[in-house]
Amino acid sequence: MASAPKDVEKTAERNGGVPTVSRRREVGEGSARSLLMTILGEFALPFGEPVWTATLVRVLSMAGVEEKSARQSLARTAAEGWIESDRVGRRVRWTLTEAGRRLLVEGAHRIYAFGSGEQSWNGRWLVVLISIPESMRGLRHKLRTQFSWAGFGSPSPGVWITPHIPAEAEAKAVLEELELSGKVMSFVAEYGTLGNQRDMVAAAWDLDEIERYYEEFIGEFANLSPSSSDEVLVAQIRLVHEWRRFPFLDPQLPRLLLPPEWSGTAATKLFEDKHTAWRDTARRRWSELAVEDH
Repeated sequence: MASAPKDVEKTAERNGGVPTVSRRREVGEGSARSLLMTILGEFALPFGEPVWTATLVRVLSMAGVEEKSARQSLARTAAEGWIESDRVGRRVRWTLTEAGRRLLVEGAHRIYAFGSGEQSWNGRWLVVLISIPESMRGLRHKLRTQFSWAGFGSPSPGVWITPHIPAEAEAKAVLEELELSGKVMSFVAEYGTLGNQRDMVAAAWDLDEIERYYEEFIGEFANLSPSSSDEVLVAQIRLVHEWRRFPFLDPQLPRLLLPPEWSGTAATKLFEDKHTAWRDTARRRWSELAVEDH
């Protein structure tokens, strides 16, 4: 998973815009579309009602997206099949497609279930062995991106591991999609007496880098106290938008395998506390804007 931060944007393209993050607050076209998906998932999905273009453009503008980029992100998200429009007089409103709804429901589950609760572990690993020639770099990259997204790490070339045995079903789907099912072996096993299990984990995942991302998140949101309803709405969008990347970066290793005082624990509590504190005000302000634009 060490390469996951570099692969996040490509993974996002595969999954409808999850998760493109700019820590410098530079809202380009890609991050505008990603912010749109955050807004749709956080507000359009639970309310289940069509949303006027004016509302989406206004809320995106509050989040730092220029009107032109906002309208382009709507058009491109529609072209990808996640939303569809209908015209009411001279105005346009947007509705999630069935595919878009499924995508956002799955995304919401990943976001809100991520990091919740201590998971027990029986010490067993799923090990997947697959060798792809160096000459097939494109295929190697796709496998690395999709396996990393599924929480696998690679301690050495051709070897992929995860402590989450049920991930084998997701690995199977990826391998079938890439037509690699006939070139793979898998095992479920415990670590032996040779070598050191923590060294294997360190080779498979860059936990220091993941922890730095968590610490940046904590630094950004721990002392953030928005006052007006508009500020709360934007803060909630930013909070969820930034948090969306962690299910794709953090393999959720058992506590036994993590460094002491793992920052992910504090970051998870911070996300849950802030999201709960801001949720009602943010949703109320969203409803007010939707009524104003009706």
